[in-house]
Amino acid sequence: MSDKQYALFEEQQKARGIDLDKVKNKIKGLEVETPSWGFGDSGTRFKVFEQEGIPRDPFEKIEDAAQVHKFTGSSGAAAIHIPWDKVDDYKALKSHAKDHGIAIGAVNPNVFQDDDYKFGSVTNSDPAIRQKAVDHLLECVDIAREVDSKAISLWFADGTNYPGQADFRKRKNWMHESLQTLYNALDEDMRMLIEYKFFEPAFYHTDLADWGMAFNMANKLGPKADVLVDTGHHPQAANIEHIVAYLLDEKKLGGFHFNSRKYADDDLIVAAHNPHEIFLIMQQIVAAEEDGADPAAAKTAGNIAYMLDQCHNIEPKIPAMIRSIMNVQNLYAKACLVNLDELREAQEKQDVLWAEEVVREAYEFDVTPLLKAVREEMGAAPDPMKAYRESGYAEKILKRGKGGAG
Repeated sequence: MSDKQYALFEEQQKARGIDLDKVKNKIKGLEVETPSWGFGDSGTRFKVFEQEGIPRDPFEKIEDAAQVHKFTGSSGAAAIHIPWDKVDDYKALKSHAKDHGIAIGAVNPNVFQDDDYKFGSVTNSDPAIRQKAVDHLLECVDIAREVDSKAISLWFADGTNYPGQADFRKRKNWMHESLQTLYNALDEDMRMLIEYKFFEPAFYHTDLADWGMAFNMANKLGPKADVLVDTGHHPQAANIEHIVAYLLDEKKLGGFHFNSRKYADDDLIVAAHNPHEIFLIMQQIVAAEEDGADPAAAKTAGNIAYMLDQCHNIEPKIPAMIRSIMNVQNLYAKACLVNLDELREAQEKQDVLWAEEVVREAYEFDVTPLLKAVREEMGAAPDPMKAYRESGYAEKILKRGKGGAG
């Protein structure tokens, strides 16, 4: 990095009234979990394209996740998915992660792949299948204790394809009953993150279809339940930053899944298609973090569990993860450059163009000098993609061959 470039950037921000040391500390505090499943082979409804070097078990997934953290400095945990990441000894998995400089993040139950869940899991009309799903949720709480995870991340594929196929109200109550059982099993320092999705794999209705349903469910359950927002789980043109702000104000935003999509839930690299949207979301979060008049909202904003949720079908897995983390760092840094005092003044004066300019000005800055400086101070690579390419790790893992974990 050129010292002149950083000096110029620092001078620009000082002139704008931005405390760059504070911004750097905020970026250093940014942690985004990588998903274990994002390192495995994945595909579309039509084809899974196997790659060489794919991890063959959860331990190798952890090793690959550690590479992302090594070069970016901002992904010190890897979320796991059960039973995809089922092992005989979870304490050994936790120890393996620690040995590689990361931790186990959120535990994700899988209640959508078993044949019994064809017509739903916790909303199935068969009480035996509902109980099977609940037993799995409780199993994941036990696993979370073993790996020292504090979050159970929940997504349900439950829904229907045709009018009349099922009773909406009964399914709603079965959902609440099942989640209440899970909620009661959580330790006091654990929380459950409730994710929603408006369609797919069901095409007529989904039992948790939007943020309002997830919010209502979390409120009914109690303070250990929060909403998880996935950027790919909304109708086209949904104002996600508005949803984020609303949940922050209600102190119910618990988690965030970063990915990108063009049409539906594509799970692509973060900000591949609409980086401005991620910036605006992060700007709402930063504004809440800095809201001295609402300490509860500031606390909520500072306690969001950030995660990538991506399945890279054609890209090499580790570089794709590194690129996503870099993009989150980039857009979060830009959000930290918004002059909030100036923005509040423009809003109070109802000066529409000035307020828009304050937000846009921060977005248009090239934050490369800032991020290089931050990564160097964290002991990470100034240019993570370049450092990974030169590390030789991509060539080293080719010995795994094809046919890794899916």
